[in-house]
Amino acid sequence: MSAPAPSPLAIVDAEPLPRQDEVLTDAALAFVAELHRRFTPRRDELLARRGERRAEIARTSTLDFLPETEAVRVDDTWKVAPAPAALDDRRVEITGPTDRKMTVNALNSGAKVWLADFEDASAPTWENVVTGQLNLIDAYTRNIDFTDPRSGKSYALRPAEELATVVTRPRGWHLDERHLQLDGSPVPGALVDFGLYFFHNAQRLIDLGKGPYFYLPKTESYLEARLWNDIFVFAQDYVGIPQGTVRATVLIETITAAYEMEEILYELRDHASGLNAGRWDYLFSIVKNFRDGGSKFVLPDRNLVTMTAPFMRAYTELLVRTCHKRGAHAIGGMAAFIPSRRDAEVNKVAFEKVKADKDREAGDGFDGSWVAHPDLVPIALASFDAVLGDKPNQKDRLREDVTVAAGDLIAIDTLDAKPSYDGLRNAVAVGIRYIEAWLRGMGAVAIFNLMEDAATAEISRSQIWQWINADVVFENGEHATADLARKVAAEELTSIRAEIGDEAFESGKWQQAHDLLLQVSLDQDYADFLTLPAYEQLR
Repeated sequence: MSAPAPSPLAIVDAEPLPRQDEVLTDAALAFVAELHRRFTPRRDELLARRGERRAEIARTSTLDFLPETEAVRVDDTWKVAPAPAALDDRRVEITGPTDRKMTVNALNSGAKVWLADFEDASAPTWENVVTGQLNLIDAYTRNIDFTDPRSGKSYALRPAEELATVVTRPRGWHLDERHLQLDGSPVPGALVDFGLYFFHNAQRLIDLGKGPYFYLPKTESYLEARLWNDIFVFAQDYVGIPQGTVRATVLIETITAAYEMEEILYELRDHASGLNAGRWDYLFSIVKNFRDGGSKFVLPDRNLVTMTAPFMRAYTELLVRTCHKRGAHAIGGMAAFIPSRRDAEVNKVAFEKVKADKDREAGDGFDGSWVAHPDLVPIALASFDAVLGDKPNQKDRLREDVTVAAGDLIAIDTLDAKPSYDGLRNAVAVGIRYIEAWLRGMGAVAIFNLMEDAATAEISRSQIWQWINADVVFENGEHATADLARKVAAEELTSIRAEIGDEAFESGKWQQAHDLLLQVSLDQDYADFLTLPAYEQLR
């Protein structure tokens, strides 16, 4: 008797979408199902390992470079694979979700790379997951255009040679896709996003002179990088393309990964194209991992923790040195400012800050950096052009002058800044406004002239949680307490209602966002990710 055929993936509790059959083909779903069978058990083990690591940090309040991987770090002979032509010059990268308008505008932006985001800049509604894939397919087949229903303005793709190279970011390992299940088990969102994109576009991208390129988010260890590498090897064999065609840039946005940068590149060395230094998720990870560590790990207001803070400088300098030692690109952080159409003075001040930030990154040896808005592309471009000239990157700058000790990366108490009452108000205001939009299916949200994503909400709620649990006393004499957070949140809700009017308030998800922010900020049992309880409410 022959073995039964493998169970197909089931689409669960999802309204049919226009053209979804072009994405959710039998062949594509069979590929995703095979990824799920082979790799989800290891994903589950690695998520459990994260919990064990967290418990160890809670016990010791410290981190160090791993003794068991010292041989990888001291071996100067290995390098990552040379960058493909389409990823050799990455001096400016624009980020954003994969909705139709953003797809056209990002590709046309003048940036060298577009981070097409299924992760923090995208709320994972079924519609966003499926139509995002469709928009990328349409872009590669040049079947995409967009007309803004409000302005009537039409957008179409520029010639192929003027378009940004796409680097797609799937969801992090912790998130499941509840609408795709195998035998009642949801498929990890990362495998859905990677699998559908890779299956439909790998050969198409090769034919266009590029390839399937990825950003890997929220990696916490070299073993998680090894899992991704094994997925890439399997996937390339499955569709019959050469090994090494896939390229991955890893976001070093967790404190544990900062101690394993070389090991992460080593595990991915045939597929690695670089590392990226972020800010909000990195700070969120520090709070999450060292939340039992006492006052020396208490962060001040998020906007006071710049990339020039000593422990952040140690992190970015180590990243550049590590990347260039191994032949990989070092990509800098986000310029999140959203230009105002009404206030030229606000723009002038912000543009000067963006320029100073990008000048610093280019001067430090980064090979490129991120922006959130097309208007910032020329500013960042000028900063890197001034340093790079006609060179595609500066990987020849080895930064051997940089020495970073293990303690430097967690020397939070080197900061003079302290948490403030205004910082609490801002964390509550931004947290409520972002979560409300996320619950409506928007992952990239302009708030107070900054483009915010899920990492923003994570650092906001983490700071509220940390300040309350550390019994911080603000400059006005008030103690950070749960009651104070509730009072500030109630005032913010009243303020939002007055600002937008009763009708808009009632039609939004403001009370739900308020309640969820307080839940994840005040619960003694700290949620690993805000998006886990939020996803339960996302419809």
